[in-house]
Amino acid sequence: MSEQTTTGAVTEPHGASPRDAPPAQPPAPRQPPDPAPAPDGVPAEAAPKDRRRLFAVLRWTAAALVFASAAAGTAYGLVRPERTELPGLTTLDDGRWAYPVLAKPELPAGAPLPKGADNPDATHYAALSALLLTPPAGAGPDSGFAAGEDGAVSPETFLGEYAPDARAALQEGFAYEGLRQIAGRAWTMPDGTRTRVYLLRFHSFGFGQLFPGCAADAKLDGAAVLVPDPDWAKAKRSQRNDLAEYLETRAVSVYEEKKPHGDTQTRLGCLDAGDVQAVILQTRKGGAAPVPFHQTVILQSQLLS
Repeated sequence: MSEQTTTGAVTEPHGASPRDAPPAQPPAPRQPPDPAPAPDGVPAEAAPKDRRRLFAVLRWTAAALVFASAAAGTAYGLVRPERTELPGLTTLDDGRWAYPVLAKPELPAGAPLPKGADNPDATHYAALSALLLTPPAGAGPDSGFAAGEDGAVSPETFLGEYAPDARAALQEGFAYEGLRQIAGRAWTMPDGTRTRVYLLRFHSFGFGQLFPGCAADAKLDGAAVLVPDPDWAKAKRSQRNDLAEYLETRAVSVYEEKKPHGDTQTRLGCLDAGDVQAVILQTRKGGAAPVPFHQTVILQSQLLS
């Protein structure tokens, strides 16, 4: 099926038709409160270095990734505040990547938002390629990634991410699970981290939930065993961040290659977003850092919300 354009009207998925009236504006996003100053002479509670970094990135992401919404057919902007304007972010670099200012794609006139009250199936009416996360500053091209015009990726190319003995079953499943199209984007970072983001659009949310290729038992090429990401689980349980207010954490699953791993570690992020399933992969020789990976997962989730 042909790819939808990013600026004009898009082809509507089968069985879905937007209402004539645009959806009502959702309430303005809640702004994060100013941090309370610590009493004089009382040192801040120490925390393990990795957890402190993780909580910082989740607090930053939750505060920064609130999209201002307007009537259907207009753009949706995302503004990233400066580090010093947010609580707990006056420390030195913690490994986060500098993503550019993001914007949700323009919708056709009258098309509902994915999470709108008049869109119970969370269908995305924007072009699939327009929903892909933009690479961060310093990113370079991935010479091993094959994508066509508007980021179109063939099922065969996508299945190359999986072990050879798992590809046939996944390919057969696409024929029964209503796969419509795949869009993808990839980049590399100076530290050797390689990121691939794939968006799979199905005929409806019910078909998308049947896709078995994004789970702990997924047979990825080069990653023998995947386990739930322990840092992500700790962050979700913590009350030190507002992640749950801005992200449907139940629709996000994050995994890492079990240690000890080989020379290269793989991380896998899975996003269940209505008729779209996102598969996010990061690999790096020696180990893939959790902070930029979690940041990438959250940003992509916000683009699909």
